Amino acid sequence: MSFSLETRDLTIRFGGHVAVDAVSCAFRPGTLTAIVGPNGAGKTTYFNLISGQLKASSGRVFVGGDDITSLPAPERTKRGLGRAFQLTNLFPNLSVMENIRLAIQARRGMGLNLWSIWSNHRALIAEAEAILERIALTARRDAPAASLPHGDQRKLEVGILIALEPTVFMFDEPTAGMSVDEVPVILDLIREIKRDMTKTILLVEHKMDVVRELSDRIIVLHNGKLAADGEPAEVIASPVVQQAYLGMAAEDEEEAEAAR
Repeated sequence: MSFSLETRDLTIRFGGHVAVDAVSCAFRPGTLTAIVGPNGAGKTTYFNLISGQLKASSGRVFVGGDDITSLPAPERTKRGLGRAFQLTNLFPNLSVMENIRLAIQARRGMGLNLWSIWSNHRALIAEAEAILERIALTARRDAPAASLPHGDQRKLEVGILIALEPTVFMFDEPTAGMSVDEVPVILDLIREIKRDMTKTILLVEHKMDVVRELSDRIIVLHNGKLAADGEPAEVIASPVVQQAYLGMAAEDEEEAEAAR
């Protein structure tokens, strides 16, 4: 099986600080990889290098075997990289429906003009409505995105990502700032995407219960370096990872396991 995404010695320096330090990882279709580590470990910076928000100091990024290192973020999206941001990335003054519809238009190469595609309007609306139902926002279809509470904005952002139909889904703390009642909708959407074995999912997440449940693999970043990479049980059970990178003592984890 080929890799859908690969980084080779990916590095970025800010002055004398190396934020991501020669990280080499390959990601296969049909797997969800959780990227964990303490604050400042380089997780979001690594995402930004992959998706093109930051330019690497050195190293390469490959999608489907093609070198995309020199491509800007929009071109990387066209190559199949889909990024959901830690902070919502929406068209705030447009409605929920229009946000989804524009993402569908962009995927189909129709551009972002709201009014120039009347012949395709009905099909676009039908596809957008199906996505709104999946993300539980049908009742808010006509509301401006800016008027949505934070949890609904996160759901809309995932809906936009689904509308783009990427090969690689990148979620940066998708449940951050959401209430306990709102989290299951996001997790169910990620589970649904995960069932498609042609898709690759990368997940930055601090909540270890979410990581345990969803991940097929965990990689740990620390001071910008790749510190661990393996199956979830193996990585989580490592005393070094628990103490230094996940902020828990080994004995606490043993007690937690015993209590389950």
